[in-house]
Amino acid sequence: MERPQPDSMPQDLSEALKEATKEVHVQAENAAFMNYFQKGQVTRKGFKLVMASLYHIYVALEEEIERNKENPVYAPLYFPEELHRRAALERDMAFWYGPRWEDAIPYTQATRRYVRRLHEVGRGRGLRGPHAYTRYLGDLSGGQVLKKIAQKALDLPSSGEGVDFFTFPNVASATKFKQLYRSRMNTLEMTPEVRQRVIEEAKAAFLLNIQLFEELQELLGQDAEDQSPSQAPGLHAALTETPRGKPQPNLLSQAPLLRWVLTLSFVVATVAVGLYVM
Repeated sequence: MERPQPDSMPQDLSEALKEATKEVHVQAENAAFMNYFQKGQVTRKGFKLVMASLYHIYVALEEEIERNKENPVYAPLYFPEELHRRAALERDMAFWYGPRWEDAIPYTQATRRYVRRLHEVGRGRGLRGPHAYTRYLGDLSGGQVLKKIAQKALDLPSSGEGVDFFTFPNVASATKFKQLYRSRMNTLEMTPEVRQRVIEEAKAAFLLNIQLFEELQELLGQDAEDQSPSQAPGLHAALTETPRGKPQPNLLSQAPLLRWVLTLSFVVATVAVGLYVM
């Protein structure tokens, strides 16, 4: 006798992802770094660290996307002109770190874990999709808001230097594009086993972001030398920026898995994962 499907289980993959990630979404929203950022309490060092982490993450993500762009499990979601962020992030890195930015940008432990996972799933059937989904649609959802927050808090040029990442010039309507992206995702053919793995990977994407932003909060709280007047008491903005490729101490080795990230998505509420405003 065939078991009836529960009424609460969404049939569309995009809805299933949204439903399955409710709990981790709440955790991402409540990350301390996210709360400070949304209030405009962000320093230049803190923002530079966020942007450097995003650069490493998007390089890895887009390398795997290019590797799999003709794979039928991912091809419908391939929108390089509309979505890819590497070139924009390279411009932002040059703004924040200067012409030798490739040797200057930090590469934190949480960022390394995120990058390593992206390369791992790039070799797995269908599992790069939820990472692209949570990152790109999250950035589209909150990008303009975050851009304005950063420009005001850091007194950046209104012309957009330093926050190029948040601008999607080839997306005329974020709302319509997200609808298109979700509809494409819902056409992907996969077995029930692969579908469940995709859902679990979407949860992992949120958790990786939570870890990332909790690590940032740890780093920013270590040194009071560069505290910004606009910061809340107790939130320090100092980070020892180490050259690319040199590991930093693992500050979160004792943190429970479900407490690690940037969000990058609620912000950064969506710099990192804006699944719920998608």
